Amino acid sequence: MTARTCPEWPALLNVAPDLQFKHYTVAEAHLPAEVLMALAGGSLDTLTICCDAEHHVYNAEHTDEGVARALRDTHWFELREWATSGPGAVTD
Repeated sequence: MTARTCPEWPALLNVAPDLQFKHYTVAEAHLPAEVLMALAGGSLDTLTICCDAEHHVYNAEHTDEGVARALRDTHWFELREWATSGPGAVTD
C-alpha cells in the first residue's frame, strides 16, 4: 500500500479484488487526449482521479465530476460498470 492508495481500498476489494485504486492528478494519470481537451478549462494539476490506471478503471465516487464525465465516452470503465457488465463481471 502506498500513500496514493485510495483510503476506501478495503471496500473496493469487495467490488474489484484484482484492481488497485490510487489517487492521481489528471496531469499524472496519462488520460486520453479527448479527455484532456474536454478539461481544457481546468488545471490538470488540481483535478483528481481515483483509478487503476493499468486497467483503465476509475472510481467515480472519488474522481472529479468533470473528469468522470469526460471519461464516459472513452475506453475507460467506471468501477461499477467494470464490475457488472465490463471485463470484471462475474460470469457463470
